[in-house]
Amino acid sequence: MFVFANVKQCVKYSKNLYRFKTKIVSIRFSLVSRYYYKLFYLCVNIMYSKTAMEFKAGILLDKIDYPADLRKLKAEQLPEVCNELRQFIIDVVSQKGGHFGASLGVVELTVALHYVFNTPYDQLVWDVGHQAYGHKILTGRRKVFDTNRVYKGISGFPKRSESEYDTFGVGHSSTSIGGALGMAVASAYKGEKERQHIAIIGDGSMTGGQAFEALNHAGITNSNLLVILNDNCMSIDPNVGALKEYLTDITTSHTYNRVKDEVWNLLGKISKFGPNAQDIASKIENGIKSSLLKQSNMFESLKFRYFGPVDGHDVERMTKVLQDLKDIPGPKILHVLTQKGKGYKFSEEGNQTVWHAPGLFNKDTGEIIKIIPKEPQPPKYQDVFGYTIVELAEKNSKIMGITPAMPSGCSLNIMMKAMPDRAFDVGIAEQHAVTFSAGLATQGLVPFCNIYSSFMQRAYDQVIHDVALQKLHVVFCLDRGGLAGADGPTHHGAFDLAFFRCIPNMIVSAPMNEEELRNLMYTAQLPETNAPFSIRYPRGNGVMIDWKTPFQKLTIGKGRRIKNGDDIAILTIGHVGNNAVAACKKLEEKRIKVAHYDIRFVKPIDEQLLHEVFSKHTKVITIEDGCIMGGMGSAVLEFMADNNYNAHVKRLGIPDKFIEHGEQKELYIECNFDIDSIVRTVVEMVGVKTQTMVG
Repeated sequence: MFVFANVKQCVKYSKNLYRFKTKIVSIRFSLVSRYYYKLFYLCVNIMYSKTAMEFKAGILLDKIDYPADLRKLKAEQLPEVCNELRQFIIDVVSQKGGHFGASLGVVELTVALHYVFNTPYDQLVWDVGHQAYGHKILTGRRKVFDTNRVYKGISGFPKRSESEYDTFGVGHSSTSIGGALGMAVASAYKGEKERQHIAIIGDGSMTGGQAFEALNHAGITNSNLLVILNDNCMSIDPNVGALKEYLTDITTSHTYNRVKDEVWNLLGKISKFGPNAQDIASKIENGIKSSLLKQSNMFESLKFRYFGPVDGHDVERMTKVLQDLKDIPGPKILHVLTQKGKGYKFSEEGNQTVWHAPGLFNKDTGEIIKIIPKEPQPPKYQDVFGYTIVELAEKNSKIMGITPAMPSGCSLNIMMKAMPDRAFDVGIAEQHAVTFSAGLATQGLVPFCNIYSSFMQRAYDQVIHDVALQKLHVVFCLDRGGLAGADGPTHHGAFDLAFFRCIPNMIVSAPMNEEELRNLMYTAQLPETNAPFSIRYPRGNGVMIDWKTPFQKLTIGKGRRIKNGDDIAILTIGHVGNNAVAACKKLEEKRIKVAHYDIRFVKPIDEQLLHEVFSKHTKVITIEDGCIMGGMGSAVLEFMADNNYNAHVKRLGIPDKFIEHGEQKELYIECNFDIDSIVRTVVEMVGVKTQTMVG
């Protein structure tokens, strides 16, 4: 239908067409008839579907729709399958975006797993899921893989509702071993003795405490569980901690490397020993333990049989190893060495943090495609945090920075470079990050603990028990607050306003722009604040070009009136307030007078401001980029009820369901707090007679 001069032209066409496609949604609210809308939308879908034809699979991969097709091939054909699978991932991700390096690093492992094990009856559990693109392509989703992370397309993570091959929904780290162990115990209970259960976990995720809790439990269950430790020395940023050094010691052990081939040869012969095979295998293991004790004692002490390390990029070798391990009962761990970004030289030779999720790039040159705007753009909120904490720390020697494995993601790497003795990456360990911060605070320091909102959910008890109960001066900076975009429901920061608001002693705030973020950070670290303090802000850019303004102390618990108006009042918290500002300008054209208030603090909430609102207005809209249940809107309703006000209150925010993935603007439309939805809601409300009503 269309002829493209080059790949870039195709990408540009696809992106523009997709944007055009999403804008069509607004036609439903225009005067265009339903018939023409449906016809036009169908035509665009047909055109858009043509872009998928640009992604061609190789000769072998084209014949593989499901793992059963893969198993029809000969073992010597598997290297070519790996080459084609790797190239397909490069082709699609370079033009569509997504996670990159992790999936390239496990191509051979993925092929070997599906070749050896009878999936989906045998159950694979991927940790986090950044590395599962190859898995998705081999399990029925190759033809729709170009919709990965696109609104209404397939998820970027394994998802149970998407495929029977996705045995466990993931997105947060360190869950695979516990999930797979539960499956293994359930299978044993049901008498499914031959069913295999495999957890694939990276060395970064292995630093999470939950992984060790599961290992500790699994060691005493004698369950049919295989843990594959995918060791590439990376999560998103380089791994840190004693475990990394321990694994490095194992992989460089000359002792282990001298005997590992003999171990594999013995394993291959175990099946010939007859009914006493398990006893003989145990004697073999005990015989070699003494020479390997220093290298293997950690896993052995948890009653796991440890095997490896093995080359994770030798697919034929991997299939033989996995086949042998199928015959060994009980919990076991296979240590596999891989390289993140394997097979794409620009990723192998470049900054692996950048190539974790590089966005669009030219696959031939390795050039990451960045759209350079003609005009200066506002900074990302995370960068405002990163530069501001350094600025504050230069003035306040008590300030420390802490993050659980996200220094580049939250921009604490700026402080780590400028003040390496005052900024800490504690690894994927959110609970520890919070309690570690509490320990610092007991000694008079002021820790800024930066955790993504969705990851903070993992440390909720520590926030309550270790920080709030002791009223310690810890500042929580929650990045990715609200709808986070293409990562979807596992990464949306929907709940922090609600779950922090109910904690005693906690100050809960959200800035509307970069200046407010700086001032909240400044206020939070002042000695007189001396209380747990949370500041949440969204993924992406702010709204101010000249954002580096002088610090100003804010009055805790005080909001501000942005605009006067008599017809209706809008109350907002955080960045979404900028949507309300734009909506108010459109409403002025309709001669609707709107009062707009920036709440700024959901706890303590500005009661004086709310008295002003409800004494003047009987129509009120609350807007938040967070869950409606229990959030800022709920706080406003509680105030209204406690003070016997009557008003028609409409709450806009994230509804009581999990929102799927897509661009943030698309998700704002879905949740009805984009600019046009705010305008529409106001127009509807000002036409409604005043009544006591809660929406």
